[in-house]
Amino acid sequence: MNIRLTLAGKTFDVEVADLNARPIVAVVEGERFEVWPEEGLPAEGSPVEGPSPVAARPGPQPANPPTPNAKSVLAPLPGIIVAVSVQPGAEVTVGQELCMLEAMKMKNAIRAPRAGRIAAVHVAAGQTVKHRAPLLEFAE
Repeated sequence: MNIRLTLAGKTFDVEVADLNARPIVAVVEGERFEVWPEEGLPAEGSPVEGPSPVAARPGPQPANPPTPNAKSVLAPLPGIIVAVSVQPGAEVTVGQELCMLEAMKMKNAIRAPRAGRIAAVHVAAGQTVKHRAPLLEFAE
């Protein structure tokens, strides 16, 4: 589904995949984002209200979109790491919080895109990271 949003006077075309999937995948100006809504939102099959869809418009695609089998977990936006929830050797499940990144005064939970064992943690609390900087690595 394609929707058009206007925030702070700027208009964005957003391509959203299945709203009932977890995570919800959205592509904004060629950047892929995963959104993990809180519990208590509409259940699968329930109608989800939102802006009116707009016609699809082809746009640039991200060079290296993350995949569920990706070895590295990358920063989805620049910010400051406020907490790291796992250590090397930890077994994690899909959707488990790995670390917390603060950007523009908002805290963003970085969650595991797949289950597996954490091989390396490249960040620490208080560290500033750039967009797409490696945060953690899964063992193969």
